[in-house]
Amino acid sequence: MQRITPSQPNAYTGGTLDRAAHRRSDEAWVQSALRDPSSRFVLFWRGHALIAAGDAPKAALVSRPELDAPWVFLGLQDQNPVFAADLSALDDPHILYGTSFAFTDMRSLTALLPTDDATILATARAMLHWRAQTKFCAHCGAPTVPVRGGYVLKCTAQGTEHFPRSDPAVIMLVTKGKRVLLGQSHKFPIERNMYSTLAGFVEPGESLEDSVRREVFEEVGVRVGAVSYHSSQPWPFPASLMLGYHAEALTEEIVLETDEMRDARWYTREELENHRDLGFNLPRHDSIARRLIEDWMAQTAPR
Repeated sequence: MQRITPSQPNAYTGGTLDRAAHRRSDEAWVQSALRDPSSRFVLFWRGHALIAAGDAPKAALVSRPELDAPWVFLGLQDQNPVFAADLSALDDPHILYGTSFAFTDMRSLTALLPTDDATILATARAMLHWRAQTKFCAHCGAPTVPVRGGYVLKCTAQGTEHFPRSDPAVIMLVTKGKRVLLGQSHKFPIERNMYSTLAGFVEPGESLEDSVRREVFEEVGVRVGAVSYHSSQPWPFPASLMLGYHAEALTEEIVLETDEMRDARWYTREELENHRDLGFNLPRHDSIARRLIEDWMAQTAPR
């Protein structure tokens, strides 16, 4: 099969954030950076990011909030330390900031955010979610405390260390000849009538290529042969890593797994180009699903 290469970086990737992992274990440096007035903080409240208002939205990088809140050292941006802090314990965090800022769902802004901002916010959201979900040791139930800049949570009883996790998920555009296979999950709002690439989580002991083949067969009953990697995208809602592939179908008959899928269909290039006129929608432009579709259309177009 023809290998389809990415035309541009995916959303939440390509930023210039220096994660400065070597600084995390330097407790004196981290504490000094926390007190440094030049350090910047990105703030979250119940999964929403603090965004600066304006014609072009951007992450609000502010000074350290004057309250005790869970924090994580994210790295260096333009040589300045950047932290994330979680204000979810507050009933109303808006009292801390004026009308120039608002806590906003990142997913509504992804395509509009500058690359550096999107990278910082994605990292911050995933790390703060992990911290909130890992307050107690999974081995003994004792409380955990943050160490190494917040990138490790340590059991207060036995010293067991817990590390951030990203759940790998494959997402694939299945092709056969001049057609692609798109599906509609029950998770998609029915009024949008959106058809997207198939996707699913990687299981233990499974290669990524085998995961692609298994998920496609489980969801739509189509057998897949050749699998070609395209690109990846962190998806911090809450903590996935999307691994994008193009996959070549060996069979065409669709046998729908109705518990997960509402519908699945084969589409030609012409139908994808005219999807609005035909009454269906494609994934958002900031998603890796849309990138898989558009790169296939661009790189397999007749010359």
